[in-house]
Amino acid sequence: MSIDDREHQKIMIDRVAESDGRELEFTLLSDPEHAVIDRYGLLNQHDPRARPIPHPTTLVIDRDGFVRWKFVEINYKIRPTNEQILDALAEVQGER
Repeated sequence: MSIDDREHQKIMIDRVAESDGRELEFTLLSDPEHAVIDRYGLLNQHDPRARPIPHPTTLVIDRDGFVRWKFVEINYKIRPTNEQILDALAEVQGER
């Protein structure tokens, strides 16, 4: 999810596709009024660029809409590993 409107989000998606050579395989939520971002408490009010953006976050949400795993980091350069995410998904599916 991002605070970008759909037009700006499309620009970013196209830029990622061009640099990575492939399209995103998931849908991004456009949340310019940051209603969802606020609801999850993810708005970074102290962004050094003075632009309100969400903290980098990865959520695993089950089919009933419950957050079953989350990774929230203030430093945008720190992200969960693929293995961490796959383990969380497997646990939600009851495979681990």
